[in-house]
Amino acid sequence: MWKGVLAEFATQESNAAPAAIRTRDLNLWYGTFQALFDINLNVRNGIITSLIGPSGCGKSTFLRSVNRINERLGYVRIAGSIDVMGNNIFAPDVELLQVRKQVGMVFQRPNPLPLSIRDNVLFGHRLHEANKAAENDVVEKALREVLLWDKVKDRLNQPAIGLSLEEQQKLCIARLLPVKPRVLLMDEPCSALDPKGTEAVEELIWELRGDYTILIVTHNMAQARRASEECVFMLMGKVVEHTATDTMFVTPENKETADYIEGRYG
Repeated sequence: MWKGVLAEFATQESNAAPAAIRTRDLNLWYGTFQALFDINLNVRNGIITSLIGPSGCGKSTFLRSVNRINERLGYVRIAGSIDVMGNNIFAPDVELLQVRKQVGMVFQRPNPLPLSIRDNVLFGHRLHEANKAAENDVVEKALREVLLWDKVKDRLNQPAIGLSLEEQQKLCIARLLPVKPRVLLMDEPCSALDPKGTEAVEELIWELRGDYTILIVTHNMAQARRASEECVFMLMGKVVEHTATDTMFVTPENKETADYIEGRYG
């Protein structure tokens, strides 16, 4: 019920609430192929927003633009602006390392480093901080935040690859937290998990809301409805609709949105 109450007021609040991510006239090309068209989007601070749409509609491309991963590809061209917490991430004086510190990324399959559980958690922290005395506290705090501490506290020096897929995905989230990101991007974070693991990660995502702004790509309509407060529907590189999740799934404004949600394509 409490989620429904939040969703009921989401649309009214969206204009007044600060945007964690704000894009204006964002266009992106892979070579000569245009993947994003004039994306104008405000992702509200401190909530969970899901991105839905058929394969190839631009969801992951948009996500990867927000922390500038797409720039690794030399044939990508971007026009328009992306602001994260009010700062233009493409400004000449903005360092890529600082963008990645503010915007963490979780991928479809867990990608723990070939290190111990402890060293995985501390990897980003050691890049940005030299305070070794605080490392034990950093590890415990991050693992508690992702609800993993009680399971792994007695085997912190064991290889992270020995964890279950669900635990590995939680560890990958924990690895981001010590650098204090403001935004967490999640590209189908449950696609490699079984139903029990999916439920556990969804619960974790909900626990993290408020402290972090979470933008999650999913092909799972039930997951989008369960695990987000606002929802963005994309089609052919364009944003078709952005509203409170409950509103979108009950009374979508656009025929294309209704057709996709009801399984007529995609």
